[in-house]
Amino acid sequence: MQESRTPLDAVDKALLIELQKNAQATAQELSERLNLSASQIGRRRQRLEECGLIQGYRARLDPGRLGLDVQAFVQVQLATHGAEQGASFTSLLRTRAEITSAWTMTGEADYLLRVYCPDLTSLNRLIHQVLLAHPSVARVHSQIVMDQPKADAPLPVG
Repeated sequence: MQESRTPLDAVDKALLIELQKNAQATAQELSERLNLSASQIGRRRQRLEECGLIQGYRARLDPGRLGLDVQAFVQVQLATHGAEQGASFTSLLRTRAEITSAWTMTGEADYLLRVYCPDLTSLNRLIHQVLLAHPSVARVHSQIVMDQPKADAPLPVG
């Protein structure tokens, strides 16, 4: 599933590192940090966007300030593994805002979901009334996050 690798020189790598720290940095600010002109920074950034290496820019929000006080990882095991069942379950995942990311996995669980809910009641409702109610789901195992000693980090560029 790996895309073709984009060739990067040292300046591209440094630019990507800086953009992961602060995607709102202006071309002028980046040019000062990387010792290039703002126009060179702008062209490099545009090239990295056009080739798909930079997929977009997002604001990182504080879940607690949004009232999303429960974060959990939910493992889902399907009862059947046909293409139709997988597509149906994947479609369900896309309809639920509280499921912020999902991965297909090797091992006992077929899916790993990252979930944010306002409270335990909401998490319980998601698990029992949504996930377990899906006809393809055999088993769900949830783990509630107590603390996150390392925040989601930038990708290692190098």
